[in-house]
Amino acid sequence: MSLTWTEILGFATGALCVWLVARQHIANWPVGLANNVFFIVLFLQAGLYADAGLQVVFIALAVYGWWTWAHGGGSGSGALPVRRTTRAEWLWLLAAGAVGTVALTFLLGAATDSTVPFWDALTTALSLTATYGQCRKLVESWWLWIAADVVYIPLYAYKELYLTSLLYAGFLTLCLVGLRGWRRELGARPARLAEVAA
Repeated sequence: MSLTWTEILGFATGALCVWLVARQHIANWPVGLANNVFFIVLFLQAGLYADAGLQVVFIALAVYGWWTWAHGGGSGSGALPVRRTTRAEWLWLLAAGAVGTVALTFLLGAATDSTVPFWDALTTALSLTATYGQCRKLVESWWLWIAADVVYIPLYAYKELYLTSLLYAGFLTLCLVGLRGWRRELGARPARLAEVAA
């Protein structure tokens, strides 16, 4: 598959979006919405149907994430703080990811001409759980993105989406930067609270 403007624009908006997320800049959400549109077209052309459908869900999650980052998850509250994932949230995310992977694998295998139903399903499930965590500013959401990117890089290369594969290698690096930054902020919060109390 030859390089297209759709892939180039997906590359540019995707890189900018993750860079903004790592810096907790709220503009990541509208940039991400543009990225989703480009990737819907690209993935439909490549036969990655779950990934294309995933972009539609990402659009809905982007609206939710944009609102929670702006309002802290409730009207009248401040900006949403970074926090750790609770045990209950981990159990829910892992269960949803496992069920989603199995269900999507069977659906893609039975209803589409996908040549990679399991890998398409796995990356879709990982991406959805990671995006939910990102919407709630859960530090560990970066680990879910890292796991997804480790699979995405060879998957897109296999589908001859070489620029997109390179983009996801960049995403992997940005995820490591984002994880470090969010963990640093989490560690700095007690000190800031102590200063305010003093």
